[in-house]
Amino acid sequence: MSSTEFVLGSGEAEQAAHTLRSTRTVRERCGQLLERARDGRSSWFEVDDGAIAAAARAVADLTHRRFPKGHIPLHSRWRHLEAGGVDRRGELQRLLGDVPKATLGQCLVDLTFVSVLLDAGAGPDWKYTDSATGQTFTRSEGLAVASYHAFVGGMFSSDKQHPLQVDAEGLRALATDQLAQVLQVHGNNPLVGLEGRAILLRRFGEAMGEQPEVFGQNIARPAGIYDQILAPSPELPYTADVAAHDILSQILVSCSGIWPADNAIGFVPLGDCWRHEAVRGEGQSDGWVPFHKLSQWLTYSLLEPFAWSGVNVRGVEALTALPEYRNGGLLIDSGVLRLRDEAVTRAVWQAGDELIVEWRALTVALLEEVAVEMRKLLHLDAERLPLARVLEGGTWAAGRELAQRQRNGLPPLQVASDGTVF
Repeated sequence: MSSTEFVLGSGEAEQAAHTLRSTRTVRERCGQLLERARDGRSSWFEVDDGAIAAAARAVADLTHRRFPKGHIPLHSRWRHLEAGGVDRRGELQRLLGDVPKATLGQCLVDLTFVSVLLDAGAGPDWKYTDSATGQTFTRSEGLAVASYHAFVGGMFSSDKQHPLQVDAEGLRALATDQLAQVLQVHGNNPLVGLEGRAILLRRFGEAMGEQPEVFGQNIARPAGIYDQILAPSPELPYTADVAAHDILSQILVSCSGIWPADNAIGFVPLGDCWRHEAVRGEGQSDGWVPFHKLSQWLTYSLLEPFAWSGVNVRGVEALTALPEYRNGGLLIDSGVLRLRDEAVTRAVWQAGDELIVEWRALTVALLEEVAVEMRKLLHLDAERLPLARVLEGGTWAAGRELAQRQRNGLPPLQVASDGTVF
């Protein structure tokens, strides 16, 4: 290959990656697979449109039970960090003392990053006991509370004089055994994907160290993204206003290389994007379905830290539904999606298998329709009940409740997890 051809190929790959990093593309590609399934052309699923209203009713009823006064918060890691009714954000502010809002924002962003990167399916047998309260938590709540105590204890900081931060050196030095200890993992308390989570944090540390222009010249921290978005260069004035998709875009560009999934076009890593032969698109993006579930979950979870530090965040509606097993399980368990062959529930699938890619795509597309029906039931419009509140109200909790009732909390389809996709 000539140097000219190489440059051209690289440019095409970068353009394809740019296309796949847009939530507009997420919606469009997922919509293709929903239309195909409705036409009866899916090998895996049938769509029962008549069940959408019932699913929306179940979500609306649960939302009303959880939030009877009608104040539905955003879907965010911070809901898990509030587990047990403890105001951990308030605790953190007290530990920080009287600091500028920007310093508070940087601290909250650091904690949010590591807490989200540690969040994925924990498995049915793991639990965490909070020594501060004596309460025991499982699944996402347990991982959130554990991540909080690890953060406050300075586990992710290389500077013992400044424990309330996450930095590149601290993450690069993180040993899996250390992580196991703070997560209380042992023979009788196994956590699914422990090694994958540790690797992900170390890779994030490496990525931060390699991008001082984003994460900080002196000390590379996740909070560098906060500073980068609000003041991208010395020539531009500081602005306390940001679009949600700009946060996501910065995460996708800066963190695209940390994901273990070996998905790439040329030498450009794609992260949470997967092949499906029925999906069409322009150029080298053809055949790829983007989700960016963990990056979007991180973005949702950063909205409040940005706001709490005085930043106006707009355009939240640009983010999509999250294609993970609680939301996807809701659709199967409520009958919106029907498996063509029940035998698939007995197999263990990989994230890149066509069945799983399609399940996740249908989840993204159909939850938008569930949200429309739910708003009708609650007499609210999209401005007062955006997707971020539908998810929290919500679809995720309803999916968990149905899974608990039907399979002791297990998802309807078994997916081999490395702790980074689901």
